[in-house]
Amino acid sequence: MKKHIPNTITCCNLISGCIATTFAFSGDMTMALSWIVMGAVFDFFDGMSARLLGVSSPIGKELDSLADDVTFGVAPATMLFSELSVMDYPAFLEPYRNYVPFLAFVMAAFSALRLAKFNLDERQTMGFIGLPTPANALAWGSLLVGSHQLLESSRIWLPILLAGMLLSCWLLVCEIPMFALKFKHWGWSGNEVRYIFILSCVPVLLVGGISGIFVIILWYIVLSACVDLKTRK
Repeated sequence: MKKHIPNTITCCNLISGCIATTFAFSGDMTMALSWIVMGAVFDFFDGMSARLLGVSSPIGKELDSLADDVTFGVAPATMLFSELSVMDYPAFLEPYRNYVPFLAFVMAAFSALRLAKFNLDERQTMGFIGLPTPANALAWGSLLVGSHQLLESSRIWLPILLAGMLLSCWLLVCEIPMFALKFKHWGWSGNEVRYIFILSCVPVLLVGGISGIFVIILWYIVLSACVDLKTRK
């Protein structure tokens, strides 16, 4: 019985992603983000339960990647698709209004590529190479929920949003090491970056609310890049 528990939790992650995608297609960004967050909770506990129960399996690894691409790839891409469908377009893009929103699903493809690389890359046991898909999904979800009025206030935001999407696609598959919130021990030494990041997130969330999640993900990327530069030197 216990061997099915982690896969059941993973399936709950996948179902959460499907529900999030449905809400995204209907334009309900808040509910879409809520279900992405729910999927992230399930994603956290499926791996933990597999380790605690000692029932990790190859099929569970593949199922986890499939669920993650739905919840953290397809769902946020659909949120972006819906936003691009209602935004004001600059004159040079107006003739392509019916086609531009579909570019959002490039992000789902890069999320799948990032997950496939993660499954094969043995360097990512205690950290990540490239931006993790949950972080990317939460960044886009919080941006689209917290700033939708701003994004729809001017035509200038559409090309900026498209450029941001392409940048996030690159970040997903780039070779920049990014730290994980995995602790081998609870002491300060060796965990300085993790503790600094966690402590700095608290005031950002208190002040920024949902939009603060986007700021936190940006801070995570910048902090990871700074650590990588320091390590190289």
